Amino acid sequence: MEASVLLFLAIIVGFLLLLVRRHPKGRGHLPPGPRPLPLLGNLLQMDRRGLLKSFMQFREKYGDVFTVHLGPRPVVMLCGTEAIRKALVDQAEAFSGRGTVAVVEPIVQGYGMIFANGECWKVLRRFSVATMKDFGMGKQSVEERIKEEARCLVEELQKSQGAPMDPTFLFQCITANIICSIVFGERFDYKDHQFLHLLDLNSQTFLLYSSFSSQVFELFSGFLKYFPGAHKQIFKNMQEVLDFIGRSVEKHRATLDPSSPRDFIDTYLLRMEKEKSNPHTEFHHQNLMISVLSLFFAGTETSSTTLGCGFLLMLKYPHITGKVQKEIDQVIGSHRLPTLEDRTKMPYTEAVIHEIQRFSDLAPIGVPHKVTKDTLFRGYLLPKNTEVYPILSSALHDPRYFAQPDTFNPDHFLDANGALKKNEAFMPFSIGKRICLGEGIARNELFLFFTTILQNFSVSSPVAPEDIDLSPEENGFAKVPPKYQICFLAR
Repeated sequence: MEASVLLFLAIIVGFLLLLVRRHPKGRGHLPPGPRPLPLLGNLLQMDRRGLLKSFMQFREKYGDVFTVHLGPRPVVMLCGTEAIRKALVDQAEAFSGRGTVAVVEPIVQGYGMIFANGECWKVLRRFSVATMKDFGMGKQSVEERIKEEARCLVEELQKSQGAPMDPTFLFQCITANIICSIVFGERFDYKDHQFLHLLDLNSQTFLLYSSFSSQVFELFSGFLKYFPGAHKQIFKNMQEVLDFIGRSVEKHRATLDPSSPRDFIDTYLLRMEKEKSNPHTEFHHQNLMISVLSLFFAGTETSSTTLGCGFLLMLKYPHITGKVQKEIDQVIGSHRLPTLEDRTKMPYTEAVIHEIQRFSDLAPIGVPHKVTKDTLFRGYLLPKNTEVYPILSSALHDPRYFAQPDTFNPDHFLDANGALKKNEAFMPFSIGKRICLGEGIARNELFLFFTTILQNFSVSSPVAPEDIDLSPEENGFAKVPPKYQICFLAR
């Protein structure tokens, strides 16, 4: 009975929304797609296993570019390497708008360098790239920070004495500390209670963001926002993180030395002061708060989750682990830490890391885009502000670029001579003007943490390799690997 009442209310609310909201569809010619029902869109044609599964099924019938109605609103889907590249690279400016993610919109509200649009986004992006470089991204100093964190990690893993453990927490600690050192100007002890609470909030939020509940919310957020659900907990969690950021900003403000900025927050505060007389400035408190929140969340969860998936794969395929360790022994040895210079001499290890990123498929649906103007694409006219989903999973599993797209195989990134080769379909950080701001630092982290761990430890599982299940715990807007136990044995 309750479900029937909710469905009836959803239809009524959807009908009212259609009456008051003019969608740009009437001005354009959108790609074909499954026929939507009034108000419900393509809800009844969706696969119960989630949006990604549904989109892949629609692709089989409608091709690489098609329209799906998520509730009452049409969204254009881009599948396959060529379609995504044609849009995000060849028509980069037109596709550079940011669509909304309903489940986080009440917190971000279009602020910050990830979710902003127009001139605001461009200004914040330029500032963030320059500031992150000043505080280590792309310079030797960030390498030293990662190496120091890797030393701390090795010490912590040695304490386990080879006992089975869940590595998730430590992987979150090390990646969070790198972004914290750049944004907040400090790293945290692995037993710091406040730090642990922040990591727990991040982890909970990432799981909820990836859940089926969040996918359903995307279809009918205008109605479901009034009811309990994952979106309520996400808002509560992110608000707690924002409260911590707010306290940190006030501490920075009280101790700010204009002649010697310590980190991202200091630099932003100085820019705020410089532009305080400009009523149209983008450098205000709200953009600072959401930018820092975005950096902290994305900088922690993406790299830590990739590492988690990577070591699960190393347990599943011990022969690959052995080949990586052989290359580490030959190039680095056991008497010094790995460095970024080693990367060019270790093509197999690099291919394994690339394949981990491809196979883990962390953001399968990508972050929504929208077109910034009326845009002609593949014979269709996409009106300004039409939302576009680049389905990154369809590129990372593109059979035209990967011989065994559903199999973990580092040879996907090696040529006949065993050298690392470029692959146009490899886009785990997306591509184009909205490519992940932290790509450089994430790649450095993955190489240095991955090689340092395998230099110092052999890894084993309480479960036989053939019995290890790689099925994700959640597979929605993000993909979360399953929980597992691993033993780190000193080599």
